[in-house]
Amino acid sequence: MKKYIEELIKNYVNNYGDIKSVKTKYREPLVAFANADDEEFINLKHIVSPSHMLPKDFLEDAKTVICYFIPFDNSIAYSNIKGKESSEAWAVAYVETNEMMTNLNNYIKSDLEQKGYHCSVIPLTYNFDTYKLISDWSQRHVAFISGLGTFGLNNMLITERGCCGRFASVVTNLILETSDKRIKEHCLYKANNTCKKCVKRCVNDALKENRFDRKKCYEMCLHNDNLYSNIGVSDVCGKCLVDVPCSFISPT
Repeated sequence: MKKYIEELIKNYVNNYGDIKSVKTKYREPLVAFANADDEEFINLKHIVSPSHMLPKDFLEDAKTVICYFIPFDNSIAYSNIKGKESSEAWAVAYVETNEMMTNLNNYIKSDLEQKGYHCSVIPLTYNFDTYKLISDWSQRHVAFISGLGTFGLNNMLITERGCCGRFASVVTNLILETSDKRIKEHCLYKANNTCKKCVKRCVNDALKENRFDRKKCYEMCLHNDNLYSNIGVSDVCGKCLVDVPCSFISPT
C-alpha cells in the first residue's frame, strides 16, 4: 500500500498538465510517511507554537501522516534569480501548485475512502496567524518529522531534490510503515559552517546568520502578492531558495 500511494502521488503530478491547463512544470515528487503518534508532533507545540495541531486533532483515529514534496522544474527557480521582486513564473508556480495539491489531497482522500479508510485533508496554509506569522500546521515541520529533509539556514526544508517546491500532507487511519528519519544534514552551513549563500540572497534584510526577521520576510511576500494580484494569492518571495547549492539537490 505504501508503494501504491507513492505511485498515486507521482502519477497525479506527472499527468496534471493533461488534466489542467497550467504553466508550471515539476520534477518527480518525494513521498514520506510519519507515525501519527510520533512524539515529535507534540514537540512542535514547543518548537513552533503552543497552538500547533496534532494529527489526531484532524482525525481521531489517525495512524499515519502522508507527506510529500513537489519540486519545481529548474527553469522556475532560474527565473527567480534576478531582481528584488519574485519572477512571475515563481508566483504562478506558487498559485498553481497550491491548487494542484488541494486537488491531489482530495484525490488521495477519495481513493483511500473507497478502500474503506478514513482520511482528513488539511488546508495548505492551515490557520496561518498573520500577526505571529506562524501556522498551526507547519507543512515544513511535518515533512521534517516524516524524514523528507532537514532545515537549512534559510529556515526552508532541504530535501534530496533541494528546497525549490511545495510541501503538503494528509492524515489517515491507514497504518503504513514509517519512513527512515535517520537522514544526513542537508544544509552546508549546519554541516560544516560553510556556504551561507542564502543569507546573501535575501533581498529584504530579513535573514541573517544568527537571526530571522519574520515581519521583514512577510513584508516582501506581501509586496509580491500585490504585484501579482491578478493571478491569485501569491504572497511569496523565494529569493533565498534560488541560486544556492541546495536549490535542486542536497549539497552534502
